[in-house]
Amino acid sequence: MSTPVRSPCVNICALDDNDLCVGCYRSGEEITRWGRYSDNERRVVLQKVAERERNAMNYTPVQAD
Repeated sequence: MSTPVRSPCVNICALDDNDLCVGCYRSGEEITRWGRYSDNERRVVLQKVAERERNAMNYTPVQAD
Protein backbone atom coordinates (compact mmCIF):
# COMPACT_ATOMS: atom_id res chain seq x y z
CA MET A 1 0.00 0.00 0.00
CA SER A 2 1.44 3.37 -0.99
CA THR A 3 1.63 6.49 1.17
CA PRO A 4 -1.13 9.02 0.38
CA VAL A 5 -0.02 12.08 -1.61
CA ARG A 6 0.51 14.93 0.84
CA SER A 7 -0.81 18.44 0.45
CA PRO A 8 1.66 21.08 -0.76
CA CYS A 9 0.23 23.56 1.77
CA VAL A 10 2.90 25.72 3.45
CA ASN A 11 0.45 27.59 5.73
CA ILE A 12 0.63 30.80 3.70
CA CYS A 13 -3.00 30.84 2.67
CA ALA A 14 -3.98 33.75 0.46
CA LEU A 15 -5.47 33.70 -3.02
CA ASP A 16 -4.17 36.16 -5.59
CA ASP A 17 -6.19 37.86 -8.34
CA ASN A 18 -5.94 34.68 -10.43
CA ASP A 19 -7.47 32.51 -7.65
CA LEU A 20 -4.09 30.89 -6.94
CA CYS A 21 -2.69 30.50 -3.45
CA VAL A 22 0.50 32.52 -3.05
CA GLY A 23 1.89 29.82 -0.75
CA CYS A 24 1.21 26.51 -2.50
CA TYR A 25 0.16 27.58 -6.02
CA ARG A 26 -3.08 25.60 -5.97
CA SER A 27 -6.31 27.14 -7.17
CA GLY A 28 -9.15 27.77 -4.77
CA GLU A 29 -11.02 24.84 -6.30
CA GLU A 30 -8.00 22.52 -5.97
CA ILE A 31 -7.61 23.48 -2.32
CA THR A 32 -11.31 22.91 -1.64
CA ARG A 33 -11.40 19.53 -3.39
CA TRP A 34 -8.00 18.22 -2.20
CA GLY A 35 -9.53 15.96 0.48
CA ARG A 36 -11.79 14.29 -2.10
CA TYR A 37 -9.16 13.81 -4.81
CA SER A 38 -7.67 10.40 -5.48
CA ASP A 39 -3.88 10.10 -5.26
CA ASN A 40 -3.71 10.19 -9.06
CA GLU A 41 -5.74 13.41 -9.15
CA ARG A 42 -3.46 14.86 -6.47
CA ARG A 43 -0.40 14.01 -8.57
CA VAL A 44 -1.94 15.88 -11.51
CA VAL A 45 -2.51 18.90 -9.27
CA LEU A 46 1.09 18.71 -8.02
CA GLN A 47 2.32 18.74 -11.63
CA LYS A 48 0.27 21.89 -12.25
CA VAL A 49 1.61 23.40 -9.00
CA ALA A 50 5.20 22.76 -10.13
CA GLU A 51 4.51 24.39 -13.50
CA ARG A 52 2.88 27.41 -11.87
CA GLU A 53 5.78 27.75 -9.46
CA ARG A 54 8.31 27.66 -12.33
CA ASN A 55 6.27 30.22 -14.25
CA ALA A 56 6.26 32.47 -11.18
CA MET A 57 10.09 32.29 -11.15
CA ASN A 58 9.91 30.98 -7.59
CA TYR A 59 11.28 27.52 -8.27
CA THR A 60 14.37 26.00 -6.72
CA PRO A 61 15.26 22.66 -8.31
CA VAL A 62 16.32 19.89 -5.96
CA GLN A 63 19.96 18.94 -6.43
CA ALA A 64 20.81 15.23 -6.38
CA ASP A 65 23.87 14.26 -4.36
